[in-house]
Amino acid sequence: MSTPIADQVAELAESMAGQAPTEVLKAFHAEQLELDAAGVPAHVIEAGSRLPDASLLDHEGNVTTLGQTRQGRPAVLVFYRGAWCPYCNVALRTYQQELTAELNARGIALIAVSPQKPDGSLTIAEAHELSYAVLSDPGSVLGHALGIVTRPNDQVQQAQVSLGLDLTEVNADGTVDIVMPTVVVIDAEGVVRWIDVHPNYTTRTEPAEILKAVSETIS
Repeated sequence: MSTPIADQVAELAESMAGQAPTEVLKAFHAEQLELDAAGVPAHVIEAGSRLPDASLLDHEGNVTTLGQTRQGRPAVLVFYRGAWCPYCNVALRTYQQELTAELNARGIALIAVSPQKPDGSLTIAEAHELSYAVLSDPGSVLGHALGIVTRPNDQVQQAQVSLGLDLTEVNADGTVDIVMPTVVVIDAEGVVRWIDVHPNYTTRTEPAEILKAVSETIS
């Protein structure tokens, strides 16, 4: 078993503390405190609701849909912010190591979705040798359906730009909208059976939690 995501994130945060400018780190930390305080949005989709079959883009820019990608299978959907997010990289790499074999054996698709352009999807897929689908959701259609769309405040946006990140350039729709890291389990009919939303993007759903949810709701 690999190191828990929480432990990897703690190591990452320690490393970043010695590299990023103090004012940038302050802006990020203040935002994380605000996100913790706000908690999960009240309008997040509930288990039992059907997720719409939105038009998406694969990592080569080809149009596809969620239905086409999962091919009638139940699925674990991982919504992440983008290839630029170090915490997302940790999570997606860990899911490759800890989830793909087990989910494939159960006939369950693993699909990652973000608002970024397809070239960002390609970057993260190649960097971590991901064997599962990595899709772009222009305009965060699925994100809005789930109720997990958010955006960084002005201070954080300025801090991101100072580090060379302009969300309007990396997002497929040219906005600064992103999604709260979220894992969704849907059944073969596309009905949400379990959802775990993380308003604070430094925390993620651990693989064991996902497998437990799958066992209890799908198989």
